[in-house]
Amino acid sequence: MKGIILAGGSGTRLYPATLGCSKQLLSVYDKPMIYYPLSILLLLNIKEILIISTKKDFSLFQHLFGTGEDLGVRFTYLIQEKPRGIADAFLIGEEFIGNDKVCLILGDNLFYGDSLKKTLRQAVSFDDGAVVFGYPVEDPRPFGVIEFDENQNVISIEEKPKNPKSNFIVPGLYFYDNDVVKISKTLECSKRGELEISSVNEAYLKNKKLKVKLFEEDVVWQDTGTHKELLNASIFVRKMQQEGRFVGCLEEIAYENGFITKEKLLELAKKMEKTEYGQHILNIAK
Repeated sequence: MKGIILAGGSGTRLYPATLGCSKQLLSVYDKPMIYYPLSILLLLNIKEILIISTKKDFSLFQHLFGTGEDLGVRFTYLIQEKPRGIADAFLIGEEFIGNDKVCLILGDNLFYGDSLKKTLRQAVSFDDGAVVFGYPVEDPRPFGVIEFDENQNVISIEEKPKNPKSNFIVPGLYFYDNDVVKISKTLECSKRGELEISSVNEAYLKNKKLKVKLFEEDVVWQDTGTHKELLNASIFVRKMQQEGRFVGCLEEIAYENGFITKEKLLELAKKMEKTEYGQHILNIAK
């Protein structure tokens, strides 16, 4: 399975903070926002990763991660010329995906929980079709909303409805077989001028190939797309790390996965030894 992080868009909901900087490079407590979705791909042992960004921000991500060698992975970088929707990632990344399955995660999403690793690794065991997740929120209107029948079977996924049929939404983490490229090519832009990811999910649902899994109660999901959400996410990460539970530590995950050696971990830690983050990595290495 290959991984894609969609880190495009202009971040207008975070103006003026994003007027001169990519949204996904803003800090969520002590790390760039993109560390958190990237940590999910590493948890899944995905080593081939595509980062899709804007032309303006393209070089910034390259500078941040390079080839991926420091984490024992391989990064590819492509440009989304204009914001054409989430499903556009599969058209941009067609050559990168090749004949493989793919996991797409949005660059402004944070997931955390003790059961998360187990749940995600179960999700990637599918042979064909698609797997997405359901998560309850107070106001589901800005998201893709899941409709269930009386037996809790999924019967529709509606993008940004005015009158939601449930409070369960699909957060920005999706698993698809290789048919996703072919399906994305058939989509037409919505009234918003975008290729909607909900249309992809509806296509799989129509073919009875969509599975919707619910996270266990300990899993926390946060969309960091507004100033309030960004602050809440930073407070959450700080709280967890004060308890000794580091969130989104890429070097730690890469080391535990066997992607990098202890010597490499020490080398990376020493670059950041003046920070709490660097000291955490040093403690792991020692």
